[in-house]
Amino acid sequence: MKKWLRLFLVASCIGFILPVKQAQAAAPSYSKEDVQRLALYKKMETITNIPWYYFAGVDQYERSVRRARTDLPKAAGLVGIYFSPIQWSGPLNPNMDDKNPGSIRIFGGAGMDGNNDGIADRNNDEDLLYTFSDFIGKYGFDEENFKIGLWDFYRRDKAVSIVMENAKIYKSYGTVALTRHSFVVPLRSNYSFKNTWGDRRGYGGLRIHEGTDIFADYGVPVKATSYGFVEMKGWNRFGGWRIGIRDINNVYHYFAHLSSFNKGIKKGSIVEPGMVVGYVGSSGYGPPGTSGKFPPHLHYGMYRDNGYTEWAFDPYPYLRAWERQDRIASRKH
Repeated sequence: MKKWLRLFLVASCIGFILPVKQAQAAAPSYSKEDVQRLALYKKMETITNIPWYYFAGVDQYERSVRRARTDLPKAAGLVGIYFSPIQWSGPLNPNMDDKNPGSIRIFGGAGMDGNNDGIADRNNDEDLLYTFSDFIGKYGFDEENFKIGLWDFYRRDKAVSIVMENAKIYKSYGTVALTRHSFVVPLRSNYSFKNTWGDRRGYGGLRIHEGTDIFADYGVPVKATSYGFVEMKGWNRFGGWRIGIRDINNVYHYFAHLSSFNKGIKKGSIVEPGMVVGYVGSSGYGPPGTSGKFPPHLHYGMYRDNGYTEWAFDPYPYLRAWERQDRIASRKH
């Protein structure tokens, strides 16, 4: 208990506590890991001059990639950033488990000692973050140069955009405790849904249904289900008026067939669970403005990115879980 209290007080001193207005709106739930992660990012910001939310954005991207793949080992500590043994120790190093900063440097490895203990350990959180900062530091710490450094590190445009989106979300809320979710429509509205994943679709060619249809009346508010960044907003001939939101777990949330958007939401907006992003409609299956070819409903899809590619997965279990969560919360109030 005393150890937890000390961690909380340290985090408070470094700015972990949200401003009152924002804290009331977001109502985050802080875990021990959240406190430790933010304290670590803040410490590395002091050492390297790289803003803490850049560290958080990179680390969260890598944590999510590890969860989505089987060819990468689980993180040994809090930090998910991955360096292979060859990257860390150097391609010609006879010792792929080398932890000596001097010999690693001789063999052209990236590994560095980030906590001044004389050891460069790729399973140590501070060593990992410091090594990453050394790579990025060659380009500069302003936003544009940081993005250039990210591209050289990942060699993938999508990775760069996701990291920067994560960083903007973390900067906006001032915390990494952003795990809350919301059901996609108000519980008081007249709606229904079942598992429609994999059903056949014929418009635009034979294809399967990559999502869940939530049937509701025209104009029922559609809510963001997680903290995220609006990557796409506009017309799609299949989805009609649609909006795409990337959350901090590398998951893209697709809301389609809307009748209209929330006027305050635009491409580049940051959203949180429960925020209205649009309204149920029956748009789509044609050129811009086409509507009424099917009953009003929301098509909700989820797509996961693993660092190489992106694929759809069944959102139905998540929707049921968030619906149940909101019902429990509503009873408490």
